[in-house]
Amino acid sequence: MSKFYSVLLAGVFMFPAICAMADNGQDIVEEATSSLKANLNRIALQYNQNSVTNKDEEDNYPGTFSSDEQEVFTGIFDGNIEYATDNMVWLNSLFMEYGESKTTEDGETTESENADKILFTTDFTKKMWELKEGIIGPFVSLGYQTEFTTFTAEDGDDYRTKILRGKAGLKLYEGKHFKELYAALVEEADFTYGDTNMKTGAEIGYKFEYDIKEDMKFVSDGYYRHFFEYDKYERTDYKYELETNNRIDVEIVNGLSFAPFVNYHLAKTRGAQKSRSDTTVGLSLGYKTNYQFW
Repeated sequence: MSKFYSVLLAGVFMFPAICAMADNGQDIVEEATSSLKANLNRIALQYNQNSVTNKDEEDNYPGTFSSDEQEVFTGIFDGNIEYATDNMVWLNSLFMEYGESKTTEDGETTESENADKILFTTDFTKKMWELKEGIIGPFVSLGYQTEFTTFTAEDGDDYRTKILRGKAGLKLYEGKHFKELYAALVEEADFTYGDTNMKTGAEIGYKFEYDIKEDMKFVSDGYYRHFFEYDKYERTDYKYELETNNRIDVEIVNGLSFAPFVNYHLAKTRGAQKSRSDTTVGLSLGYKTNYQFW
């Protein structure tokens, strides 16, 4: 385990306690107000079509880069528990998506995935500098990524994605349009193939919202992640990865919305000569709500 990873994990667990003890000339514990909310950001069923570039040239990409020119339904869940005070916000999130298509030709059925992800994340942000357009502060997060189904590797064995990912960086939070805008160092422990493969990199990401009119909103989120150090060589390890998801939410009634969308996913693996991209376009029917405990 690299020294950076050890420090990062220690920071994830110690940073909230350190910030809680901080005193910038005020009694933070006594004066800060707090809230606890459960946010169902989105539960959706979407109909989409995928278009993948360089699909037949190299076999160094996961199954989610194989669903080319296929129409499919995808299910999505995105929710979190949010604890916030005047000085910090702590999010515990769960994101899940899955989409699979089946085609039968000459009596042979072929399955292709266009989405398969389960991501648990705990994220702590310290609110330090208040601006007109949001609050800026350091953050740390720890996430675990896996998937619903296994995949078959070149050795003929079945594996399932298992990645522990830590981040530490600086974030703009609660802006008028940018709900999140961050830059961070990233350390991953990849247990997918049994032995731990440590990876070090950097990431930038965002969440953006713009009200077009009262019942119509443009929503976008995405990230770019680039790795520059690895413990081991795996041909399917990403060198870099970019993802952006964009939709126009049109509210029908009471949190139920209809949304046309376009998503773009670009990546290059260590074993590939060319990058591969996956463009997804479609329509979704979604629902969101929240519950305030206090």
